[in-house]
Parts: sequence; C-alpha cells; structure tokens
Amino acid sequence: MNQCRPGHPARPVDRLQYVESINEVHVSQPGLIVVDIAAADDQTALAFQEMLAAQWATAPADRTTRDPGQPGVRLRCYLDLRQQLDT
Repeated sequence: MNQCRPGHPARPVDRLQYVESINEVHVSQPGLIVVDIAAADDQTALAFQEMLAAQWATAPADRTTRDPGQPGVRLRCYLDLRQQLDT
C-alpha cells in the first residue's frame, strides 16, 4: 500500500526496508510485544532497551544494526507485559 507524504501527494511513502517480518510466536498471546527501536546511535538505542527491561520481562538484543542508506541504528527486542518486574 502506497501512501502519500503530507504536502507531497505525488510522492509515495517508501516502504520501510529495514523492518523484518514478525514471527507469529512473538505475538501469539495478549501481552507479548515486539519493539523496533530506531535511534541516532548505539548508546541511545541500548539505553532505551534498558529502560524497557527495567520495567518488564525482556528478551534484549545485544547489538544494534545499521542498514545501508538509512540513518541511525536499529534494534529489536521482545517484551512480555504479563510479567511486570518488582521495582
């Protein structure tokens, strides 16, 4: 599905090439979440992931990825909101 950018009706929005498909098992039950993070640098992406992990059970990523031609870095992690951590 192509959508147009606001103010640019003739220019379709490009599909996000860096987004990987989501494995069905990762969202097979209510409370399971796949989080895709885009950030300017590794430290920012990993710091945000740490904030999520401090609150919920998380399957963290150990590194970020860079996609050619795309700005910044990407990181994907998995959360289980059913298992809130004690603070």
